[in-house]
Amino acid sequence: MSTFKNLILLFVLAIAVSCSKSSTTTEEETPTPSVNKEANLLATGDSANDILSNSTYDKLLIEIGYVEGFRPTATAMTQFTDYLRQYTFKEDIEIIYNELPSPVEDELTLQEIVELETKNRTAFNTGSTLAIYIYFADSPAEGDDLEGGLVTLGAVYRNTSMIIHEITVRKLAARSSSINNEDVETATLNHEFGHLFGLVNLGTDMVNDHESESENEDGELVGDKHCNQDGCLMRAELQFGSNSVLGKSQKMSAKTAYEDGVTSGCILSGESVLRMLEKQTAKGVASVALDPECILDIRANGGR
Repeated sequence: MSTFKNLILLFVLAIAVSCSKSSTTTEEETPTPSVNKEANLLATGDSANDILSNSTYDKLLIEIGYVEGFRPTATAMTQFTDYLRQYTFKEDIEIIYNELPSPVEDELTLQEIVELETKNRTAFNTGSTLAIYIYFADSPAEGDDLEGGLVTLGAVYRNTSMIIHEITVRKLAARSSSINNEDVETATLNHEFGHLFGLVNLGTDMVNDHESESENEDGELVGDKHCNQDGCLMRAELQFGSNSVLGKSQKMSAKTAYEDGVTSGCILSGESVLRMLEKQTAKGVASVALDPECILDIRANGGR
């Protein structure tokens, strides 16, 4: 009887050891993969060729992080993806939506926007997929003055990152009888993504010089990363004043440095977009497009 009990005990121990080894082996075989974020933390325009061509990446994964109640319209997103397919060789475009809680801020600095991306972004480049992050905020930009016409609709600040101040988009659209949310959203998305294409002179070389100029804080005329051709989507001027979006009393160039080396390639002025859209509507034109010079630059850097 004692021998029988010993045999049973040995059998139970053998099963326990076997299960323990099996569990250990399973854990070792499925380690948590690490995510390399470095390729998504470059300067605006650095991934222009990767976005435009299929040489390295043949798929775009666009993560839309939006505050509850501020999701972009379906119409604007359709027009946006049509725009991407028109000028890039990316046929495989996937959009994922990530609803986020409000940061509960009266206004957002670009540095705070970067911190929100660090906290909430889930999509990064993997394999042949290039990931883009777009945050739709329920807070205006720092220093906005809606009544004074000094508001920021959007900004790009890295090679695959941008912010759309959706609350400001809606307020601005509400001030016009001929422009709606979809119009302003589409123009803002397409303009800002034009900078991710490297336009103008922001990662994609100009075939012909067509960069506009504006005064910097020293009163010197410098290239401001926008187009000087009439009617171009990339022409939208920046406006600065005593209550400007950067809180400066002097004019500055479009490329503005922030903390931790983060740089804004463009800060898009709301009033300039509104005027541009109303002008196109008066002409009976459905949307604002890129001019031939910008298209020439895109094609020279691997786009359609």
